[in-house]
Formats: sequence, C-alpha cells, structure tokens
Amino acid sequence: MSAITASVLSASSAEPAVSDFPAAARLAAGGGFTADESEHFRREGYVVVRGLVDEALRGRMLASTHADLAAEVEPLEYEADLHYPGAPPSRASQGGRTVRRLKQAHSRHIAFTDWLLDPPLVNRLRQIVGPDYFCPLAHHNCIMTKQPAHSSDTGWHQDIRYWSFERPDLVSVWLALTPERPENGCLWLIPQTHRMEFSRDRLDADLFLRDDLPENQELITRKIPAELEPGDVLFFHCRTFHAATRNHTAATKYSVVFTFRPADNPPKPGTRSSESPELRIPTGM
Repeated sequence: MSAITASVLSASSAEPAVSDFPAAARLAAGGGFTADESEHFRREGYVVVRGLVDEALRGRMLASTHADLAAEVEPLEYEADLHYPGAPPSRASQGGRTVRRLKQAHSRHIAFTDWLLDPPLVNRLRQIVGPDYFCPLAHHNCIMTKQPAHSSDTGWHQDIRYWSFERPDLVSVWLALTPERPENGCLWLIPQTHRMEFSRDRLDADLFLRDDLPENQELITRKIPAELEPGDVLFFHCRTFHAATRNHTAATKYSVVFTFRPADNPPKPGTRSSESPELRIPTGM
C-alpha cells in the first residue's frame, strides 16, 4: 500500500509564540513545500507534512480542546445530530451526548489563531492556494472529536459538496492533535479524484459516493489511509474524496480542521458560505 510521505523538521518548541514575531520575520523562518511535495499535491490531491506543528502550540490547542469538551462549551455538533452509521439515534438515547466536533475553533483560544498564522503553514498555503488567501469561517473551523463507543462512519464525500464558491478550488488542512490510525477512525483518501468529474447518479441523495455501483467500487479500491502522528498535517483539495470509520479504540481522537480559498474565489452571495466572516491571512507578499 502506498504511504503518504512528505516530511519536514518540526519547529523548536523553545521558540517564542507565533504572535511574538513580526510577520516578515515569522514567514522568513517558516520554510515551505519542496518541489516534489507541491507536485504530489497537484497530482494526487493531497500531501502530508510530518511534524509540522510546534509541540508547544499543539499542546495549547489540545488543552483548550480538552477543557471545552469537558464543559461542553457551545457551539457543538453531536454524533446524534447527523444520524451517520454508528451514531446514537437521538441526544436522549445512550451515548446521545457524544460530541462529534467543537465548532468555531478559531474563537475558542488564541492558540488556533496562532496556528493559522504559523509560518510553516502560511508558506505552504501560499504555494498551493496562492499569495493572497482567506480562511472561510463558515466551513470546517472546528476540532473533530472522534470518541470511542458512540462515534460514527462518514461516507465517501468531497468537502465542496455543500459549499458555494465561484469555483471548486479550496484546500482543507487537517492537523492531528493525537495519533490517527485506521482503527481509531483516521481519514481515508482516494488519490487523484480532485481531477475527476462525477455524474450526479454516482452520488446518493446526501452527495456521498454510492458504494453499490461497480464503477464506484473499483474507485474505492484505490483508497489509502492518512495515518498521522501528533503534529502531522494533511493538506487535501476540496474535491478529493475522503471518508472515515468510527473509532474502535478506547481513546478519543482529536483533529483541528480549517479550509482556505484564493482571494479570487469568493463565496457566492446569499449562500451559507457567505454567512460567516472570513479571515484574510497576512502572507508577507
């Protein structure tokens, strides 16, 4: 099975917080994708960078997540709300208060803003999204909390399915706060699907890929797991099909997820994509 391989050295946890540096100095120290990594993203629709996140920053995000999850700080999405396979049938049933994700991650703690401004992230997004880009807060902007016992399966889908932008050209960034493996519900990806066209009849009513069609079954055999260690980051195109199973282990899996768009790809007026503010990320360009 093909591995997702793209490695960089992690930043030293002894360095000051991101917000302590002037923008130009932070970006100069941030590095970027190699030519092979950039080409891998363009060709396959994803790339993983190992150890991208400073350990201290990861720890701050994880501590905030633990605190907000324990206190059930709104806004939240519960597994029971979506009725995916494996989820409790209602909030009143056993496991019905199992949180699926903590929404509005950006506003929960300054650590998440520091992550959005972190030079290793900014420099890489500048390469694959463009020199001028935004972070839409209407989509993702969350911490996924895949918990044992009452988590659910998410079918094969593209992030863009419910989003409304001038064109389907966004990049999602998935940061592992804890280990991610097939047994605890890591993401699975189907490479190169971001460059493919899919007729509407290949999708079900909720725009998941139908697994009863032979042509889709053959496509799904190409899937690969995005196995991540804490601090690893998965970049994937909004048209790349991905899925995840429920968590079959005894420990909760935590992931931070944001999405980004080029400045010339705004949300369509009057849609859910345009209802929330966006962050214009300073790139030093």
